[in-house]
Amino acid sequence: MTIHQSVDSVADEAKEWRRHIHQNPELLFDLPETAAFVAQKLREFGCDDVVTGIAKSGVVAVIEGQKGPGKTIGLRCDMDALPMSEQTNLPYASKVANRMHACGHDGHTAMLLATAKCLAATRDFAGKVVLIFQPAEEGGGGARVMIEEGLLERFGIDEVYGMHNEPGLDVGAFAIRSGPFMAGADRFVVAINGRGGHAASPNLTRDPVLVSAHMITALQSIASRFTDPFDPVVVSVTFMAGGNDQALNVIPASAKIGGTIRTMQPETRAAVEQRFRDIVAMTAKLFETEADIAWIPGYPVTVNDTEKTRVAAAAAAKVAGEERVDTSYAASMGAEDFAYLLEKRPGAIILIGNGDSAYLHHPAYDFNDKAIAHGVRYWLSLVEQELGTP
Repeated sequence: MTIHQSVDSVADEAKEWRRHIHQNPELLFDLPETAAFVAQKLREFGCDDVVTGIAKSGVVAVIEGQKGPGKTIGLRCDMDALPMSEQTNLPYASKVANRMHACGHDGHTAMLLATAKCLAATRDFAGKVVLIFQPAEEGGGGARVMIEEGLLERFGIDEVYGMHNEPGLDVGAFAIRSGPFMAGADRFVVAINGRGGHAASPNLTRDPVLVSAHMITALQSIASRFTDPFDPVVVSVTFMAGGNDQALNVIPASAKIGGTIRTMQPETRAAVEQRFRDIVAMTAKLFETEADIAWIPGYPVTVNDTEKTRVAAAAAAKVAGEERVDTSYAASMGAEDFAYLLEKRPGAIILIGNGDSAYLHHPAYDFNDKAIAHGVRYWLSLVEQELGTP
């Protein structure tokens, strides 16, 4: 039986692993059960080295090929869930209140585990494969922390590849593009400090609610009037607070707004931040108030290396057929902390079809188990293509 012929049986096992992880979701860096489950499986498969505790709960496994020395490639998945309530009514639904795998990280983990089992059993390649099971993709920057703790140097990783499921894309299909693929995402909270008073005497106040309204409107000019229409920018104010609905005759002394800004080019990201700061400061000054900005840098732009995008697309085409690999897929304004790895090593992230499912981060979302075998075949094809010949 060849490695590809064995995928279907391993994929059946992986479906059960996926559902176990789905029932027991954990958040950010606090993944003791998930990490222990992953490490146990990797040791059972006979990986050469299984290292735990990187970025608190990250797990890394090394599999050496039997065809001699060669380069080392990293294959990465994410393991954490989201703090939201599941609404699927599935028999394997989350057992933990206000936690669910709403982004498919359970499926990503199961596919990489299945890949590890196949590779450890055959080792028909040169060099090494490093399997990276990462915590805290959902806002914690787990990839950045793993890098800071020496991931790339410790395991000698030369190239790195990722994969994420995509609802709306057919099961068995893949999508990718070179260059900027996913947005950089930064967050902000602005505290506006004015002078409160009686609603009947607004002239004696410096109304921060009015200032926040002008500020929100002015911030929309960043995308509509400051940046190139062909250079995507999204400014979303998603939070407002000020005053008291039990004291409607009182103008408050302070108010807050908050939200997110998403960009697709590193240079645009820096320019937009400066424009944001200027608008906030000048709007506050116009109304004789003060504004304090809390700027929370998020994930950088996810930029696929041109050559490694071709590598990933070719590997996908070998298992799906060229007609089922879209190499000019639309870039997304969503963010992905795989971006940190791509800043340090050449590589690419590819999307795998999840079929007609609810979209990511939706309470009715569920990873499509039919995608598992396709994902494993992609990983194996990538290893075969990059390391198959010494």
